Amino acid sequence: MPDACVELLRGADLVLHAGDFVSAAFLEELRSLGPRVEGVHGNMDEPALKEALPKQHVVEFDGVRIGMVHDAGPRVGREARLAARFEDCEAVVYGHTHVPQAERFQHLWVLNPGSPTDRRRQPVHSMLVLRLRGRRITPELVTL
Repeated sequence: MPDACVELLRGADLVLHAGDFVSAAFLEELRSLGPRVEGVHGNMDEPALKEALPKQHVVEFDGVRIGMVHDAGPRVGREARLAARFEDCEAVVYGHTHVPQAERFQHLWVLNPGSPTDRRRQPVHSMLVLRLRGRRITPELVTL
């Protein structure tokens, strides 16, 4: 992980990971940084992680509900599917595509951090920082 990513994670109150930890060793490394880590398993995760982590998860933090899923399905209609799937959440974090997204759709923030380690076809490595003020979420895309 880039140093800037590690620094932001260490200062966080909560870390949300949208899958593809790949190994249980990396999950433990992430947990060793200090903040609580919540996550879902991804398609690249080893079998032990797929058994230990849920496919879909809802995290509540300071009264805000955030849904999590790795693969949000095809691009067309993605936001509407996520809004229906997580109708009682203020936000949903998904992974898989490595394409950053921070967009409001109906009642929901639809969030994809990109990736701090595998940018694929994206020009930069990235992650999201979410700031909560009451029930208001302010996402910030951080390039690394």
